[in-house]
Amino acid sequence: MPELSSGPDSYTFTGPVSWSVDVTNTGDAILVQGKSAADATTACARCLEDVSYHLEGDIEGYFLITGEDIEAEEPEDMEGDEFDYLPDNRKIDLLPLITAGLLLELPRVPLCDDDCKGLCPHCGKNLNEGPCDCDTAADNLEASPFAALKNLHLED
Repeated sequence: MPELSSGPDSYTFTGPVSWSVDVTNTGDAILVQGKSAADATTACARCLEDVSYHLEGDIEGYFLITGEDIEAEEPEDMEGDEFDYLPDNRKIDLLPLITAGLLLELPRVPLCDDDCKGLCPHCGKNLNEGPCDCDTAADNLEASPFAALKNLHLED
């Protein structure tokens, strides 16, 4: 798994994703349970510096067994998105299960530090490294590298 995306953020794995699962045949379904772990890097949402996270996710899957002579009955205590049907080839793709487990562990807003000061909106300097020399007066806004965005209108 080279990369994982969550909203506008893209996480790059710094090594392989490790995982282990137990597969149990319950008679009418296959139950997959396990753990996954990975180290991932993304950009801080405020200052754009690299920030690393150690992720540990749960792997969970419930696959109803069907076939020519087997009619699967949907579990009454489960919603439709909590189970799937075992494919005809009897092979379970673990990648979506591993991905789902890791996605749940990602922060909503990746930050290098809770007190990250971000970038100066005028000159773009990383304010964690110290104050910038900007004149923050309104008449200096045209000199900002972000001035081109002032007329940008996004649709709702």
